[in-house]
Amino acid sequence: MVVTAMDPERTTDQRITMKAIVCERYSLDALELREVERPTLKEHQVLVRVHASSVNPVEWYGVTGPLFVRLLGRALRAPKDPSVGADLAGRVEAVGKDVTELRPGDEVFGTSGASWAEYAPAREARLARKPANVSFEEAAAAPIAALTALQALRDRGGVQPGQKVLINGASGGVGTYAVQLAKVLGADVTAVCSTGNVDAARSLGADRVVDYTKEDFTRIGERHDLMIDIAGIRSFKELGRVLTAEATVVVVGAKFPSNKGIGPLSHMIGMRLASVGRSRTVKSFMAKIEQEDLRLVAKLLEAGQLRSVIDRRFELSEAADALRYLGEGHARGKVIITV
Repeated sequence: MVVTAMDPERTTDQRITMKAIVCERYSLDALELREVERPTLKEHQVLVRVHASSVNPVEWYGVTGPLFVRLLGRALRAPKDPSVGADLAGRVEAVGKDVTELRPGDEVFGTSGASWAEYAPAREARLARKPANVSFEEAAAAPIAALTALQALRDRGGVQPGQKVLINGASGGVGTYAVQLAKVLGADVTAVCSTGNVDAARSLGADRVVDYTKEDFTRIGERHDLMIDIAGIRSFKELGRVLTAEATVVVVGAKFPSNKGIGPLSHMIGMRLASVGRSRTVKSFMAKIEQEDLRLVAKLLEAGQLRSVIDRRFELSEAADALRYLGEGHARGKVIITV
């Protein structure tokens, strides 16, 4: 007899299973909810009973498999690992022998390599305790997006209090956190978004909001010390009109391409090449899941200085629909998967 991971009557010789999303070929249609064996913990890992996860571009690209993903991952025909999902929030179910801080029952959030599942293994170093006044969904929205925004502003952008920061793509997952974190760091913030997101951007603390459907943000007549370019749809030359002579541009995204293109990689390379020999600097990066940064985000969420903007929620069985919605490029804040 096969029992589920939630069966209290299981015995040690029975296979413990759970429900999880798997993807064995590059296609949204390839996503399947299956009964699989529950993960076996390594010594430094924590087993988390997942309550919520979220959807990021990393899952979109990993599942759809554009050329740059296949080349970078050296997996041309199919994903190396069928597991899907990064962000998570849940309760600790079990811990490995080298885990020192977390215990079963602790509520945590962070990242795993297989979080679209009932249970997910995660390194202790990539988890932080979830504040009691923050829901699992709000916490699950934060890890990748909030840390991307934080590290783009603080580490790559070197933002200083009083500087003027322009955030292009202020209504998406990273953008909503970037607006708030820029204000926490003392910046004067200009947010660029569409008409339907103007009020939301203001509510997050933006000092001014530019509706790109009505006004060309590169011609607003004001220059900025730092730009966080999330939308990735304007050239370096165009952006120069709203940047100071010594400004920094941090490229953290681009519009979703078709599966056939090389996507954000081409935009980043083009921007870097265009900046060669100029006083303005273009930087690109990939966020690192640092425990201290997760703890900082937890403190800001707990204090109400940072909040997660959630657009839509999908069940685990609707993972493909969640990815399709993200891929349309119109999500306002984060897309959540509930488990």
